[in-house]
Amino acid sequence: MKNNVKHKELTEAPARVPILPLDLDVIKGIRVNRSAVERRAATLGKRRTVKKEWQAAWLLRAISCIDLTTLAGDDTPGNVVRLCAKARQPVRQDLMDSLGVGDMQLHTGAVCVYHNLIETAVEALKGTDIPVAAVSTGFPAGQISMKQKLSEIRESVKSGAKEIDIVISRAHVLRGEWEKLYEEVAAFREACGPAHMKAILATGELATLTNVAKASHVCMMAGSDFIKTSTGKESVNATLPVSLVMVRAIREFHERTGFKVGFKPAGGIRTAKQSLEWLFLMKEELGNDWLSPELFRFGASSLLGDIERQLEHFVTGRYSASYRHPMS
Repeated sequence: MKNNVKHKELTEAPARVPILPLDLDVIKGIRVNRSAVERRAATLGKRRTVKKEWQAAWLLRAISCIDLTTLAGDDTPGNVVRLCAKARQPVRQDLMDSLGVGDMQLHTGAVCVYHNLIETAVEALKGTDIPVAAVSTGFPAGQISMKQKLSEIRESVKSGAKEIDIVISRAHVLRGEWEKLYEEVAAFREACGPAHMKAILATGELATLTNVAKASHVCMMAGSDFIKTSTGKESVNATLPVSLVMVRAIREFHERTGFKVGFKPAGGIRTAKQSLEWLFLMKEELGNDWLSPELFRFGASSLLGDIERQLEHFVTGRYSASYRHPMS
C-alpha cells in the first residue's frame, strides 16, 4: 500500500479569489432542473467503487480533508484539547505502521470551534500547521446585527483563527435580494482580512435548488474562499443533490473567472462510505485539484471514528467496537 498513498497536496495552493463585481445577468440566468440533478446524484455511489488498499488510500485522503468539529453547548477547554490531539494524530500509529505509511504525518484539515475556544485550540495545535476555524456571524441562525457580525469576525481573527465560517442571511436569498446578499458577504470577506472565509448557505432553508445555485454564485463573486452547505444544525444538511448543484456552480465560476473556490459539505456525513461518495463527486465534477484540503473539506465530528474503524478492518479483517476510536 505504501506506493499508493502519498501525503502531499495534489496541487499548489490556489490563488485566492478576490471580491469581484456582482454580475446580476449571470444570477438571473440560472435555472436548475431538480429531476436531472437527483438522477445524477443517485448514480454517484454506483458509478465508481474502490476496494482493499485503494479504498484505504481514499479514506486517508478523506481524513486530511476533515474539519474536525465540536460545536456543542457543553463544549469545554478539555474537550477541545482532546479534539486537537485527535486532529494531530487522527489514526493510531500501529494502524498507520501496518498500512505502510507510518511516516506519513497525517492530520486533519482543520479544527473548528466556537469563538470562545479559539485560543484553547490554537495553543493545543502549536507546532503544527493545522489551522483553527471558527464559526461566526451569529452562527447558526445569523440573527444578529451586522455590526455584531463584523465585530465577531474581527475578534475571531484577532484570537488566532485562520479560517472563518460565516452564515449568510437566508432572508436575502428567499426574497431574491442578491445585491444585499453580495454586500453582506463582501463585508464579511473584508473583515476576515488574511483569514480564509467559508460561506455557509444553510441550503436546507433556501427552498429551491435554483436558490442554492444563485446564492453560491453570489457568495463566490463576493470573495468566498469556500462555499459550505450547512451549519449542521438545520433539519436537512449536506445532501448529494445540493452538493452537486454547488460544485457545478464552482466549476462554472472557475470557467468564467479562472479562480478556484473550495467546497465544504457539513452535517450528516458520518460514515466512511458517505465520505467516498463526496470524494467521487469532487473528482468527477471538478477533477483532482479539488481532492486536497486547500479546496475540499468535510465538516464532521463523528466521521473520523468510522473511517478509522474501516482502516482497522482493512488491517485486521475484523470490525472493532466504536469505543476503540474515541474523540472523533
